[in-house]
Amino acid sequence: MTVSETAVYFRISRASIWRLLRSGDLKKIRIGGRTLVRRIDADAFLAKCVEAAS
Repeated sequence: MTVSETAVYFRISRASIWRLLRSGDLKKIRIGGRTLVRRIDADAFLAKCVEAAS
């Protein structure tokens, strides 16, 4: 997913996604100069957040 698609998926701003990517909390891949987030990595991050909240 692109950064914009990830922001929509998480329902947060693109700036927040970039913050998560820079901190290393959310994994990214680079393909052809584009920064992408794999769906499996996005889901793993969300699961980690849910686990921490409960």
